[in-house]
Amino acid sequence: MTLLTRLVIAVVCTGAFSLPVLAQQTASPNTSPAPSSNQPQQPQAGATQPLSSEDVLKQEEKQRALGIVPMFGMTSVKNPPPLSSRQKFQLMARTMIDPFNFVSAGLTAGLGQATNSFDEYGQGAAGFGKRYAAALADNADANFFSNYFYPVLFKQDPRYFRVGEGSIKKRTWIAIEEEFVARKDSGGHTFHFSNVLGAITAGTISNAYYPQDDRGVGLTAGRAATALGYGCLGDIFLEFWPDIDHKLFHKHESQAHPSEPPGTSPK
Repeated sequence: MTLLTRLVIAVVCTGAFSLPVLAQQTASPNTSPAPSSNQPQQPQAGATQPLSSEDVLKQEEKQRALGIVPMFGMTSVKNPPPLSSRQKFQLMARTMIDPFNFVSAGLTAGLGQATNSFDEYGQGAAGFGKRYAAALADNADANFFSNYFYPVLFKQDPRYFRVGEGSIKKRTWIAIEEEFVARKDSGGHTFHFSNVLGAITAGTISNAYYPQDDRGVGLTAGRAATALGYGCLGDIFLEFWPDIDHKLFHKHESQAHPSEPPGTSPK
């Protein structure tokens, strides 16, 4: 997940938490249970075969918030099969080539141009081009190391595992925890080396193309901490967005299309 993507979904998430509808995320005792887009990746009734890791990954690639922001790195499947090295690469590559990645880089560059951040880049088309290239490089570095290189090296799953039930407080805490606690491919949990080292590595590499005044150990550490902070907000969004999407947009449609991933419109 890119830095701007995390920022975008964090802003949306902050506004969404003010909606009273979120308090109704648990099923009403007066309504009978019905298939919901909150659990889009659960096997349908009558299925005899468990979902394979390839099946789960294909479903994840359909997930978008508001039909725009990709949520490929989230799964609602309980105890899904681990991803192979090839599938981790596929997840990383799918995120990297998604159009939103290039749009988010453009928004980052435009914001930097407007606030004159990295002032050594200058203004005009040349300045925008440098900022845009830097934003794309930031996205690529973070995606490669956090979603592929370190997950393969440490045998960790880079996805966010959505809880989907329980109190808001409990789910929020688990979402924050998942930024620092990873699920191992072999089962169990461990420190999330992939996320933390990915943020530090991406911040370190950025010293190669950031202006001279925006380099250094302190600034690198600050960028890594900011990325992890946005990661926590992004995980909170991934946890609650399917609830918000269901209540606001798909309350009735989900009954006719129970297999649709969250954030997508039934076809």
